[in-house]
Amino acid sequence: MGQAVTDNHAMSRFELAVGNQTVYADYRRNGRTLVISYVEAPPSLRGTGAAGRLMEGVMEAARAEGLKIVPLCSYAAMWMHRNRRDDLLA
Repeated sequence: MGQAVTDNHAMSRFELAVGNQTVYADYRRNGRTLVISYVEAPPSLRGTGAAGRLMEGVMEAARAEGLKIVPLCSYAAMWMHRNRRDDLLA
């Protein structure tokens, strides 16, 4: 069973809880654009696919809201390219 990606509006970040740790993507909204400035995974979760699962949830949320994405974070940009989400690029 997969964990759900949540939008923490108060902190302007998407979050994925994995056990007692959190992977997150900081963002800001600019009209119909979602600017992803930073993606962070705790060191113990790096290489486990947690950040990729987070990004999948971010893409689903953007698509559901009709948003385009500006990935300022190099990880987010690389993930979008590798996973063929270029249609969501602003």
